[in-house]
Amino acid sequence: MEKIIEAVEEKYLKDVPVFHIGDTIRVSVKIREGKRERLQAFEGIVIAVSGRGISKTFKVRRVSFGIGVERTFLMHSPFIEKIQIIRHGKVRRAKLYYLRDRIGKAAQVKEKIIRS
Repeated sequence: MEKIIEAVEEKYLKDVPVFHIGDTIRVSVKIREGKRERLQAFEGIVIAVSGRGISKTFKVRRVSFGIGVERTFLMHSPFIEKIQIIRHGKVRRAKLYYLRDRIGKAAQVKEKIIRS
């Protein structure tokens, strides 16, 4: 039964870049206001990734005007135009919920240096 569901879902999967927990990403989201449609960027640190297949989600956190804002996105949503990876973070946790309690420099994630 699961194989059948995966086969049906496969045609709806989008080709998204590979990113991990702790990475800083910019998500361009389609916003519809009346008849007009525009793109809005949401940039922040990925603090959680959960699910699999078509229902895979990721949670992005940023601080805007001193207030922490978290937004959950569906990975394969048609409202997501593109995902850009700004920098890779060096973390040792699967979920970064501890960043909610930190402010300023303590809420930063070290950058992972990728050697090629």
